[in-house]
Amino acid sequence: MTKTSPRTLTGDRAARKREAIIAAARAAFVRDGFDAAVDTIAAEAGVSKVTVYNHYGNKETLFMAVVGEALEGALADAISGTAQRLEESDDLRAALKWTATAWVASMTHPDLLALRHLVTSEVRRFPDLGSAWREHGPDRAGPALAAAFERLIADGRLTMPDVNTAILQLYALVLYPHLVHSTYGATLDRHTTDELIDTGVDMFLQYYAYRDQNGAGPATPER
Repeated sequence: MTKTSPRTLTGDRAARKREAIIAAARAAFVRDGFDAAVDTIAAEAGVSKVTVYNHYGNKETLFMAVVGEALEGALADAISGTAQRLEESDDLRAALKWTATAWVASMTHPDLLALRHLVTSEVRRFPDLGSAWREHGPDRAGPALAAAFERLIADGRLTMPDVNTAILQLYALVLYPHLVHSTYGATLDRHTTDELIDTGVDMFLQYYAYRDQNGAGPATPER
């Protein structure tokens, strides 16, 4: 793909044009895939094709901007809420359940799933698309989770030899089943979602020997 260096354009008018371009590009990519024409995006944004290239340089950079904007909008509350609850709460189970619920709700929105499927279909041609998705997506919860786990490890309330592996395992228990099912057009119902979160968080905490402030492990939920 031919790459053109975008120009640095500032001011309210430029910002409004970028917003229009991103909105039009997101709709076009979801509707037409990565083959969406820049001419069409420009027309739907009410700008010229030259303006699109001036702001973003090429279609790959524009798509990465769309991914970043979509994830930022969808995950902003989940990210801030995760950090706040993990920092302030002494109840790790409750904090992780809230986090899992917020991330599943955000990451399974139909438009976001459509963009994710587009990324996975094009990542061989454009590896930077995968990097952009990871950097703007679930990986952004990593620092808050790692900080909370390390604090509890230091307090003797978690036994966790590898924090990064543990974070991947948590995602695998509560979030990844939704993403796997979505690849072939299936969705998990509310009951299954709740069960995955409840039992997944409990399995995670039991495996890593979590203890509350009183030295007790996670309570076994009633069945």
